[in-house]
Amino acid sequence: MIEVKHLNKTFHLKSGDVTALRDVSFRVEKGSIYGIIGYSGAGKSTLVRCLNLLEYADSGELRIGDDREIVLQQGRPAIGGRKMTARQENALRRGIGMIFQHFNLLDRLTVFDNIAYPLKHTGKNRIRIRQRVMELLELVGLTDKADVFPSQLSGGQKQRVAIARALAGNPPILLSDEATSALDPEATESILTLLKELNRKLGITVVLITHEMAVVKRIADRVAVMEEGRIVEEGSVYDLFSNPGTEISRRFVASSSLLGKIDRMIRDNADLANVREGELLVRLTFEKECVGQHVLTSAAKETGVDLNLLLADAEYLQGSPLGGIVGILSGTPESIEKGIDYLRNHHVRTEVLQDGGVHQNRRTESLHVPG
Repeated sequence: MIEVKHLNKTFHLKSGDVTALRDVSFRVEKGSIYGIIGYSGAGKSTLVRCLNLLEYADSGELRIGDDREIVLQQGRPAIGGRKMTARQENALRRGIGMIFQHFNLLDRLTVFDNIAYPLKHTGKNRIRIRQRVMELLELVGLTDKADVFPSQLSGGQKQRVAIARALAGNPPILLSDEATSALDPEATESILTLLKELNRKLGITVVLITHEMAVVKRIADRVAVMEEGRIVEEGSVYDLFSNPGTEISRRFVASSSLLGKIDRMIRDNADLANVREGELLVRLTFEKECVGQHVLTSAAKETGVDLNLLLADAEYLQGSPLGGIVGILSGTPESIEKGIDYLRNHHVRTEVLQDGGVHQNRRTESLHVPG
């Protein structure tokens, strides 16, 4: 378990103060996969370095695993009112594995020796070290690469070595700082699958730091969205994707969905996204309650509204279906208004993207509020 309360961090530079973390609080349940997403400069990397005390927060509280609460005051960590010793800090770091974007492997060492490196000062003899390294190589699927050098590996294989090295000391927590950003899509999928398997087999808690929503969507249980040093939204992956509550969350969701193309089409004034008088361009989100039902067909029959389909997307998140449609609603003003009310009453979240003027003199406020 990881618990963070009111974490703050400001860097004092010659060019001026830069606040990286602003009152950050969240909780990661033991054995879960937790995503932290944000654009460059959001504070993600500073946060992950504060979690393992590679960077000291100015103030706040941390609880890592089953250890006692760490209180940070004036940039120094303390437990029970006493400053943490170097031994206590090192013990905490040993319980947290770390993988990075650029692997951080030692080029002069073989794969075997890279994985063995953190074990050489733990008091284990050569036989136990070899046994542990071979276990890890089998775990990450690289038993045939023990004697090769990093320069002979692909990017995905290098990251597997880095993961094996991070797991050498059996840490209960694994922090992944943009671990897939330097990989191609196939290697990214392979690494995410591996992390999910390790989470399931070992019960290890994984914290993913990323700027890619597809990574979070693929394996995370919960996600926190960061912007300018703050967590602006937090919740289950399904809830965030089905109903993002902030503008930055909507941008991230759009970046990993086919439906996100409509935003660019609107900005570019594409003909496909233009509506004529008496039409509405809408985005419909179908959540658990209505996926698989004939809601659109029923809406057309019951209200007389028509839908011209432009974009559609459907997927499973955390074992539950989530679908979306972008299309143009047309009909009489009365039928369109009744149609939207019908959809919203049947758990279809309805967002009006463009209004062709059909409701200029009618009740519009309910149409522009997501259902």
